[in-house]
Amino acid sequence: MLNGAKAMVKCLEAEGITKVFGYPGVAIAPFYNGLYDSKIEHVLVREEQSAGHAASGWARISRKPAVCVTTSGPGATNLITALATAYADSIPVIAITGQVSSELLGRDVFQEADITGATESFTKYRYLVKNAEDLPRIFKEAFYIASTGRKGPVLIDVPIDIQKQEIRDFDYEKIKVDIRGYKPPKKTGNKQQVQKVVEAINHAKRPLICAGGGVILGNGEQQVCEFCEKNNIPLVHTMMGIGVMPKDHPLYFGMLGNNGKPYANRAVDKSDLLIIVGARVADRAIAKPKALEEDTRTIIHIDIDTAEIGKNLGPTLPLVGDVRNIFQILTKEKVKVDTSKWLDELNAIKENTADHRKFSDQYVNPNTLVKTLSSRMENDAIYVADVGQNQLWSADNYIMKRGRFLTTGGMGTMGYSIPAAIGAKMCQPEKQVVAVCGDGSFQMAMNELATARVNHVPLKVVILRNHYLGLVREYQYNTYDSRYEGVQLYDLPHYDKIAAAYDMEYIYVDDNAQVEDSVDRFLNMDEPCLMVCEIASENNVK
Repeated sequence: MLNGAKAMVKCLEAEGITKVFGYPGVAIAPFYNGLYDSKIEHVLVREEQSAGHAASGWARISRKPAVCVTTSGPGATNLITALATAYADSIPVIAITGQVSSELLGRDVFQEADITGATESFTKYRYLVKNAEDLPRIFKEAFYIASTGRKGPVLIDVPIDIQKQEIRDFDYEKIKVDIRGYKPPKKTGNKQQVQKVVEAINHAKRPLICAGGGVILGNGEQQVCEFCEKNNIPLVHTMMGIGVMPKDHPLYFGMLGNNGKPYANRAVDKSDLLIIVGARVADRAIAKPKALEEDTRTIIHIDIDTAEIGKNLGPTLPLVGDVRNIFQILTKEKVKVDTSKWLDELNAIKENTADHRKFSDQYVNPNTLVKTLSSRMENDAIYVADVGQNQLWSADNYIMKRGRFLTTGGMGTMGYSIPAAIGAKMCQPEKQVVAVCGDGSFQMAMNELATARVNHVPLKVVILRNHYLGLVREYQYNTYDSRYEGVQLYDLPHYDKIAAAYDMEYIYVDDNAQVEDSVDRFLNMDEPCLMVCEIASENNVK
């Protein structure tokens, strides 16, 4: 016999979980007691939202579900933003929350919150466990749901009495998953639709692939690149698709969207066949999707999630399936398309596109900083961008090699980068990991520097400091004639003292002439380091 808490731990061990990120409380204390005797390491974050972001960072790098744990009430509600973030970005996270005793549910007792109801719209599924005997099945199903189809977070809410309840021992490997109503689509796609896609490509003169984050989540980067190379088809990507193709690839034509490259947007406008892969094509990518639909171009939409196909842009040809398998099939098909003139046209557009943005000659140019930083990072390094102007400067100037670019594009959650970078670094300690944030987003998560130090994570953090909530300030500048309200951060905190408080090295940069040497010092340090770069407040993204 064993109790529910130990059953939960046994399930996690069987799933290969080695670390969980969390914050304890009384309602989840039995689980923590069970964890005490396990080889699974618990990482104590300093705020529950960070547990979800750290699990997200781990999941994105491992490409497997990761686990976060909180107590009931405010512990669970603090996790909500991280779950919404993971859901928007399709990240497989298993969230375990403690809950008040079963007989007290619905009585508004101390630290009770209906977390399964509160998260209904932004989790793939939610469980409120009513019998400890169901725990092995529920955990097996939760990991299956999180990691199949369009990936995403699953919540398991476990009342404290269920954690204490005794059950019979079980063989986790023998548990079969058979969920009525949840049948992920076939990975290979419909054969007839595949042939229609091939025919459409063969009739095209200006084909273009638009790759989204689903390509990376589906482990399909290599297959998409091989298809492009075999058939000489150019590629653009959304923000979440950064990393599908290296930046120096001859078929690479940049990030599209209102904050992307003008030549990428022109490539979309001029294409006669647009192949959208693993992207929902939301407003940041294509501002006026109806205009594309009304043109005579053919639109092919490939995605694992049928609900995403046609949500924002009506396709001519839908194809449901796993991106990796579909492009393995497409690469073997007889595709005959001559894109030589099309590529010449795109290269001419790219070469003749001028950057009209003006940046202050004071302090540090953020474009120069991101280019220098990313070019000097190791080939397989992990760059984690936060949200705000820093995210857009990073996405626009990041030099992709063989590493990973992590950010939150769907929800746009400030405070993401530091805990996500901690999770990524813990997952692959041998990889170089850098978190890049603004002074606004840094202050939302700077308490997690303690998590990094206590757990011996040599975290490197870059702060682009402009003393404002820069993206909101920029919007107020463009929309409300510089009527700035609620956006100034002033001169606090003192970052050198923050670094000293957490035993971190500190580098301060306020001139472009210092950037190269400072970046080299920053990257070559074995110790955790905080590098603050002064950016002129009036610098805008556009």
